[in-house]
Amino acid sequence: MILTANSLLSLPPIAQQIIDYADTSRIFLFYGDMGAGKTTLIKSLCDVLGSNDNITSPTFAIVNEYEGRDSKIYHFDFYRLKNQNEALDIGCDEYFYSGNYCFIEWPEKIPGILPDNYVKVAIKVMENNLRQITLDKF
Repeated sequence: MILTANSLLSLPPIAQQIIDYADTSRIFLFYGDMGAGKTTLIKSLCDVLGSNDNITSPTFAIVNEYEGRDSKIYHFDFYRLKNQNEALDIGCDEYFYSGNYCFIEWPEKIPGILPDNYVKVAIKVMENNLRQITLDKF
């Protein structure tokens, strides 16, 4: 599935489409260059899931926890990891298999410990500041 975001105003309906597309999947891997809008899209996804928390990038904390309407939401940013053992040290596998939503930025840093089933969200910056969002289920 390919979606196009032409402004911040288009993100809430796109976030709802992503949640609908995922169906029962709760693991989301976000791919995109620095500044592509991964965290901004995750904010919209958290809004759709009923979170009233302040959604920020967990760049230094590695993981932030938010309260959603029906479940917890875990937001990971693995950009600063030196190796995937650092992710294991924080118990990321327990988060991944908790049944709660997990939004993972920079999953390419932990290829050996990612769950087998997930939704891949690839964000590409296009001309005129458009964002192409490509979804795939695995």
